[in-house]
Amino acid sequence: MRDILIGIDAGTSVIKSVAFDLGGRQLAMTAVPNSYEAVGRTGSVQELRRTWTDTVKTLVELSARIENLPGRVAAIAVTGQGDGTWMIDREGEPVGKGWLWLDARAGAIVERLRAESGDAERFSRTGSGLAACQQGPQLRWMKDHAPEMLQGAATAFHCKDWLYFNLTDKRATDPSEANFTFGDFRKRQYSDEVIDFLGLNELKHLLPEIVDGASTHHPLSAAAAAATGLPAGTPVVLGYVDVVCTALGAGLYDPGTDTGCSIIGSTGMHMRLAAGADDVRLNQDHTGYTMCMPIPGTYAQMQSNMAATLNIDWILQFAGGLLKGMGIEKSKNDLLAHVDGWLSEANETPLLFQPYISEAGERGPFVDASARASFVGLSINHGFGDMVRAVFDGLAFASRDCYAAMGPLPACVRLSGGAARSASLRRILGGALGASIQTSEREEAGAAGAAMIAAVSLGIYPSMADCVREWVRPHHRPAEPADEELARRYDALFPAYKQSRLALQPVWHALSHAAGTGNQQERPQ
Repeated sequence: MRDILIGIDAGTSVIKSVAFDLGGRQLAMTAVPNSYEAVGRTGSVQELRRTWTDTVKTLVELSARIENLPGRVAAIAVTGQGDGTWMIDREGEPVGKGWLWLDARAGAIVERLRAESGDAERFSRTGSGLAACQQGPQLRWMKDHAPEMLQGAATAFHCKDWLYFNLTDKRATDPSEANFTFGDFRKRQYSDEVIDFLGLNELKHLLPEIVDGASTHHPLSAAAAAATGLPAGTPVVLGYVDVVCTALGAGLYDPGTDTGCSIIGSTGMHMRLAAGADDVRLNQDHTGYTMCMPIPGTYAQMQSNMAATLNIDWILQFAGGLLKGMGIEKSKNDLLAHVDGWLSEANETPLLFQPYISEAGERGPFVDASARASFVGLSINHGFGDMVRAVFDGLAFASRDCYAAMGPLPACVRLSGGAARSASLRRILGGALGASIQTSEREEAGAAGAAMIAAVSLGIYPSMADCVREWVRPHHRPAEPADEELARRYDALFPAYKQSRLALQPVWHALSHAAGTGNQQERPQ
């Protein structure tokens, strides 16, 4: 009996393969740590072949954990990290290394294009702000500064598209990534006007066919079957980009509710559901994303801050480094266990933290490749606990900043990602948003969302709404209401947070110029 759906989620840090039964119950999961490398100060790349090899390893290990998986698998669905540029030649061989969403080499190009009058029309079509992490600016950077990088390239993929090609031999991308980068979200097609504005007409041939996995699938190739041990001909579904799949698995699509969805991981994604093209709210700053959902006429609007838990990692590394200098070794888990203690030590004297610790800058709710983290308001009365509290507050304020750019704050936010396990962060986030916070018992929401698309594509469920009723709602925990005292405190502090962010922007640019990175032209690898 074909009673198992496999969801592959190739993230930035980990590649996972997860098995679900047809009713959405998770049966087993295997994972392999991901690997990428820096190029200069602002580049970030990944080996295409290794990504495929690691994915195969997770599928082989999954078969070892589930009895007769080859005889039971009904379909495989794949999603993965968004943005970036992964190229292959006519024979399907990699052309160089894959550029990740972390790569900020195209920052100067984005700044120039965003200043042009034509960006307003591009934004109205894509519904998405231009950012250095996107394939369009990255291809433009290669075209302008390293044309040899494009030599022999026949197709430009994103991560999940590369894996789908290896699974099926089909060159394709999904409606979500195709449209927020190069298309018209209302038509769910590529837009010649957008491609022309980006200066990529001569590279248009690199763009693959748009395939909607909610209605179309392709068979597992003989070569992929031999590598994975799964039957040739097994239906393979191209999922939407990982944030859409995670939003789907976490419960963003729940018609009739005032619900947002946040994924708090290395980066932070904050989403609202638009129940039609007319419900999409485009902001004056031309930022954020509008992504097609695997439901006709439905969209996820998103604002994302580049660094979320990376800020927590930094403050913990800071503490660990100080302790190590005194001969005291503490693991990350040891330090995490003490976070609540540090938070309890914080006093009530306001201290703000701008959480832009990533070298890649920021893309939501504003775009600035030179954005950097900073404390604002430090005094002699502040201690390390206050700094930890300010970092957590900064993540919450960044989330509020993102939601405010999309309209009124939601009444409830469904939270996913590793940080959702932190009761302290949930409480702080709920206070900053003035919203109840609801988490899910399902930890692998991205893989689940991809598998849900497969379940609808194969006709296991007649609609996504039917699938949500069985795959999503039963896994929600009771909502945690906002702490009213915290909400009042954050309401009073948020204007100062935003004011300091605006005031610091010229400082970021001055620092970037002083470091010589503002117009740096690094060679790709």
